[in-house]
Amino acid sequence: MFRATVFALMLLSASNPALADEVTDTLSSAIQAYEQGDIQYAIEELDYAKQLLQELSAQELNAYLPEAPEGWTRDVSEGSDANMGLAMIGGTGAQATYSNEAEEFSITITADNPMVMAMSGMLTSAGLLGMKVERVGREKFINDEGELMGVVGNRILIQASGADVDVMIPVLEQIDFESLKDFGE
Repeated sequence: MFRATVFALMLLSASNPALADEVTDTLSSAIQAYEQGDIQYAIEELDYAKQLLQELSAQELNAYLPEAPEGWTRDVSEGSDANMGLAMIGGTGAQATYSNEAEEFSITITADNPMVMAMSGMLTSAGLLGMKVERVGREKFINDEGELMGVVGNRILIQASGADVDVMIPVLEQIDFESLKDFGE
C-alpha cells in the first residue's frame, strides 16, 4: 500500500518537471527511509511531497484567476500564502487582489475543501432560502452584503469581496467556469 501511494504521488508530480525533480527525490527518500525501517522519516517525507504537490495544484488553480481590468493591477498570492488555512482542512486555493487608485477587491478560488463540499447545497439553493442572488454568466452567486460567493461543480468555491458588486461581476465573468469544473480531474 505504501508503494502504491508513493507511485500515485510520483505520477502526479510528472506534470511539472521542475517540481517533479524535488517531488520524486522526496518520494524516493521516503521509500528509502521505509525500507530502512525509519517510518517516522518516511512519513515526514511523504508529508513534504504532499505539500509540494499542493503547491503545484495551487499554481494550476492560479490560471483561473481573471486578468486585471484596464486601469487595474492584479497581485496573485503565491504558494503557501494562497493556501494558508487550507493545510489543516484540505483543499487547494488561489487568491488575487485587484486594485486601482481608488478601490481594491480580492477573488479567492478554493477547490476540493470538505467544508465547501458540505455547504455547496446551501449555496446552490440560496434563492430558495431567501438570499440575494447575482448572475455571473451562467453561474449563481450569493450576494451577502457585497461579498459574492458561488460554487462551481459542487466543489469549487469562488469568493469576491472588497468593491462594489458592479465592479467585481465583470471580472468574475472572465473565469472559464466550464473548464474550472474539471480542475484537478
